[in-house]
Amino acid sequence: MADDPNKPDDKKDEADKVVMSQAPLLGPEENGGFRLYLNDDRKNLNCRFYENQYPEIESVVMVNVRSIADMGAYVSLLEYNNIEGMILLSELSRRRIRSIHRLIRVNRNEVVMVLRVDKEKGYIDLSKRRVSPEDVAACEERFNKAKAVHGVFRHVAERRKWFLEDLYERIGWPLYKKYGHAYDAFRLAISEDKNVGDPFDDVDVPDDLKEEIKTYISRRLAPQPIKIRSDIEVSCFTYEGIDAIREALFAGMAVGTQNSQIKIKLIAPPIYVVSTTTLEKEAGITLLNNCIDAIREKISLKGGKIDVKMAPKAVSIKEETELQAMMERLALENEEVDGDAPEDE
Repeated sequence: MADDPNKPDDKKDEADKVVMSQAPLLGPEENGGFRLYLNDDRKNLNCRFYENQYPEIESVVMVNVRSIADMGAYVSLLEYNNIEGMILLSELSRRRIRSIHRLIRVNRNEVVMVLRVDKEKGYIDLSKRRVSPEDVAACEERFNKAKAVHGVFRHVAERRKWFLEDLYERIGWPLYKKYGHAYDAFRLAISEDKNVGDPFDDVDVPDDLKEEIKTYISRRLAPQPIKIRSDIEVSCFTYEGIDAIREALFAGMAVGTQNSQIKIKLIAPPIYVVSTTTLEKEAGITLLNNCIDAIREKISLKGGKIDVKMAPKAVSIKEETELQAMMERLALENEEVDGDAPEDE
């Protein structure tokens, strides 16, 4: 019996679905000109951070070490979509190399300088020994900013099933070009200063996309509280003794503000830890320095003294955890244990 020509061909429909699922589609007007991606392998989310496909010679870049060979180390350039480069053995250190594994390790990020770029063959030669400490600090700051920008665009591309490169072409790279770094443009976009213009006004994309990006920026790049800490030694052997120390510490705590209160805890006599939480690192350090000055002025009048064991600085979660563990250990050692009490007669 002949097939009914008007009957749907299920096999053909299934074949069409497979083809559709394996191919990216060019976004029509309702997609704002962005390409829509239907595949599940997430290739659409791969893209370099910057407009140039390759880094400039003598520029400093962040890489991740993939493997170590006799000639040097093979690395991936993290800012350039993980294209491969090599740190030559002679460019690892200014000193004589006794063990390459002591200088560089697999899976660790390194800051290196670009020596040569062969775009036709894809060879990129890099140097670690020519990078100065100032270069390292500047590169790490730029990379962390670029990584935050990349995270925002990747989130939008993943949610909307768009090509990440399209977002960079339409939004990211123009912001890099105009503001020096897209991260700085992002900060301006969520600034509460009414006199600051909106960087997204110059970007030709749908308004709903602009609002979505700014909403995510405000969540992703919101300032995080920073813990500032200093360790001090306060002592007074005059008649007023402990009362003078207590008075001086309270004078230091009084320097704190409503938004940045100062806390002082005893580590072990006569060592105290002074801390505050703030959104501005430098302002927090200045506040603790003022606190120490107030303590010094007060304790000096009573014949005591203060020594700063650790100057005010921003501390990491690890340092805080170690401090807490030490304080708990000291508290435990000071607790009375069985046998400490005098025996009953």
